[in-house]
Amino acid sequence: MEISMHAQTFSLLFFLIFSTLASSKACHPADKEALLDFKHKITDDPSKLLHSWRVSSDCCTSWEGVACDASGRVVNVSRPGLVSDNDFIEDTYMSGTLSPYLGNLSSLQVLDLSNLKDLKGPIPEELGKLSKLTHLFLDTNKLTGSIPLTLRYFSQLEKMYLSDNFISGTVPPSVMKSWTHVSELGLSGNALSGPIPPTIGKVVMITKLDLHGNNFTGRIPTGFGNLKNLRYLDLSENQITGSIPQSIGGLAALELLYLNQNQLTGRIPSSISGLSSMIFCRISENKLSGSLPPSIGQLSKIQRLILENNKLTGKLPATIGHLTALTDIFFSNNHFTGKIPSSFGNLLNLQTLDLSRNRLSGQLPPQLAKLKSLQTLDLSYNPLGLARIPNWFQELRVFQLMVANTGIEGELPHWLSSSSISQLDLSGNALTGKLPRWIGNMTSLSFLNLSNNGFHSSIPVEFKNLSLLMDLDLHSNKFSGHLNVIFSKEVQDPLGHFNSIDLSYNMFTGPIDDDIGERPAMSSISSLVLSHNTLGGSLPKSIGKMRELRVLKLVNTGLSGMIPEELGDAKELSTILLSRNNLTGAIPEIVLNLKELKQFDVSSNRLRGRIPPHKAIIPASAFKNNPGLCGTPLPPCKHF
Repeated sequence: MEISMHAQTFSLLFFLIFSTLASSKACHPADKEALLDFKHKITDDPSKLLHSWRVSSDCCTSWEGVACDASGRVVNVSRPGLVSDNDFIEDTYMSGTLSPYLGNLSSLQVLDLSNLKDLKGPIPEELGKLSKLTHLFLDTNKLTGSIPLTLRYFSQLEKMYLSDNFISGTVPPSVMKSWTHVSELGLSGNALSGPIPPTIGKVVMITKLDLHGNNFTGRIPTGFGNLKNLRYLDLSENQITGSIPQSIGGLAALELLYLNQNQLTGRIPSSISGLSSMIFCRISENKLSGSLPPSIGQLSKIQRLILENNKLTGKLPATIGHLTALTDIFFSNNHFTGKIPSSFGNLLNLQTLDLSRNRLSGQLPPQLAKLKSLQTLDLSYNPLGLARIPNWFQELRVFQLMVANTGIEGELPHWLSSSSISQLDLSGNALTGKLPRWIGNMTSLSFLNLSNNGFHSSIPVEFKNLSLLMDLDLHSNKFSGHLNVIFSKEVQDPLGHFNSIDLSYNMFTGPIDDDIGERPAMSSISSLVLSHNTLGGSLPKSIGKMRELRVLKLVNTGLSGMIPEELGDAKELSTILLSRNNLTGAIPEIVLNLKELKQFDVSSNRLRGRIPPHKAIIPASAFKNNPGLCGTPLPPCKHF
């Protein structure tokens, strides 16, 4: 967003400036000296951005990125590291420091050294002498130090971006107060601390303020209410405390408000109704409490409302049904109670409704069936006591349906067989019966979670038809039969290769097929959890061919035989849990020395021999109850 804005700014400025070049005088000696000193302090310029800056040539007519006025004074220096052209984007970098001599460019209006990635050191105090500067872009570098007090002399400044550096310290109130002409200010992604200066209320021309990703503390100044032109405000990812001030209701032009990931407390003020231009609002990841004010229903232009991960209470206001422009509601992980208002059925543009992890109860309003644009519905972890999934759900066209832990009982409803659901989470309910054969008709499924229910059957052969399925969680049921149907599932390259499988705590039987690691569906799996099933047999050597496997859990599965050395070929393995089996032989050294290994447990087996030397920190408990094992971290070996 900033790149395109920069490009538009400079194309206009360069047009105006270069149109006067025909009658311009030669470059002023003081300006040329200042620019040559800047070049001298650049230690690496791989794309030769400053190659044309030669002592023997004129800086006004021959130097790339430099523009002068008719009197030969430099007014624009622009050598950004990311340049967007009509055909391509050129990306480069420049190493070095900022020369204090840049402060001698007394007519300079635009300085753009953004996105050079490797400019270091402080912002020179001498830049404060640039009294005619209107645009300063030093963002996306490695600048350090504090914001110089001398920047208060930028009386003509309109736009300044210092984002994504390592600038620290406070923002001096006297500096902020002086920027009466600033329309855009970006200080995000630094290490700035202390309070936001209350003098921010004096910067009345500002339309965009981005302070996110710093260490700002203290309260949001009440003076923000004076910023009548403000359209974009991002204070997210700081450590701001206190409540949202009532004065925020004065920001009638505000379109985007991001206050997420702070430590805000108290209520959302009723004055929020004054934000009549609001389109995006994110106040998530705070400690806000109290009920939502009904006045929130006056935000007629709001499209995205993100309040998740707070401590909000009370009933959901029926007035939210007035917000017909809404496309996304994220209210999860709060303490909302009562019923979902039937007025939510008026939100015909709604694409995401996430009310998960609250305390909502009562019957679901059938009016929600009118939400034909809805793609994601998440009601999980609410004491809804649904008993059954309402039949009107089939009128929805959702791709993601999440109703985990909502009190659903009985068998899977047959209408699911003709749905186009991609992600289905019915975990933590009281579903029973068999996994129906028509599950194979749900060919759009990419994520299926039926864990923590009461299913009891084998996996029907039609399961193989789920050629897009990538994540499967059936743990803690009473499923039985062989696993081959799952592992030999069809794929639709490049989709449909498993990412994770959890079949633990069931009644599946084995053995695990020897060629499991060669099955197309298993080629890119990262997590395989089969613990607490009566599988028996040996650990297949082909598991070593699962080159992206990170987690392998086969606890209490009746495995016997040796741990194959080939397991060490799965180089990404970080977790290997093989405890409570009947494994024999020695622990292969290559397995115990996997570079990514963090968690390893082979306790309660029949392993023997010296534990191989290893770098991973593994407790003695991970090897206990193997009478034949010895060596660190167990007692020393006597016979090996």
